[in-house]
Amino acid sequence: MIDEEITLRKLEVLVAFLEQGNLPRTADALQLSTVSVHRALHSLENAMRCPLFRHEGRTLKPLPSAELLAQRSTILLSDLERAVHDAQALSGHAAQRLRVGTLFSLSIDVMPRLIMGMKTRRPEVSVELIMGSNAELLFRLNNLQIDAAMLSLAEDLHYPGMEVVPMFRDDIYLASPPDFRHPRPGPADLRDYQHEKFVSLSDGFATCQGFKAACEVAGFTPQVALQVNDIFSLTSLVSGGVGHALLPGRVKDFFADKVCFTPLKPEYQMQQNLGLLFLRTRERDPNILALAAETRMVGHSRHKAG
Repeated sequence: MIDEEITLRKLEVLVAFLEQGNLPRTADALQLSTVSVHRALHSLENAMRCPLFRHEGRTLKPLPSAELLAQRSTILLSDLERAVHDAQALSGHAAQRLRVGTLFSLSIDVMPRLIMGMKTRRPEVSVELIMGSNAELLFRLNNLQIDAAMLSLAEDLHYPGMEVVPMFRDDIYLASPPDFRHPRPGPADLRDYQHEKFVSLSDGFATCQGFKAACEVAGFTPQVALQVNDIFSLTSLVSGGVGHALLPGRVKDFFADKVCFTPLKPEYQMQQNLGLLFLRTRERDPNILALAAETRMVGHSRHKAG
């Protein structure tokens, strides 16, 4: 049974010592003190339970046993380094392709800015976007089908094993056909719309959950004429007069000529917390670090603009 004091680090020191020939050069190569190098070699010799060196004054002369151990250790360390590299590559660490899940609504403005920023930081990396609902993106992330996800973060939900990078908070608006005459001016009271038709995103989308919660506060069950799976189809249905919807403010500037956006009264107001989510085991991946930095940059710029 191998003694637990025989560590990879001590074997690395041994290999370096035989390559460099003496303690000072080994210390310089490993960026250690000569005392640390001597202590590691002495500890390794004790753990091996056999002599590795001959002491000539303060000089250590490697015995054939040390030369054999160093030779075999070189192969071991090389194989281990290759195994670590292959395992990281298989999991997507520092890969040439980064798979990022995103909500449809973020693909209009936020994701293009993030991708351009990524190209500056990591020009050799291509970004593949996978769009879906909040629920679908969380499932894909937990099952390693994507490397990171841009989604709506629930304030009351914990994400075990995940790192969270907040980006910005977004208000929700009542979206109506452009020619619709609202019952009264000012912020919308959802109770005035309880007999109107609505269109909605499917279950699993954060906007759909917020829509149901707002109507519950207003005290009615909405008449949903149709559910769709992306915000572009939803906006087209509102523009075509099929019904009203609740939409996030991040799409307002892009669809203002097709849809009327009205703020909600305070009792129905809600916000979505948008941010980046990735596995904690990937927190040192250079691709993820670059994406997280760009996420903070976008959040900071939106905060200043607001």
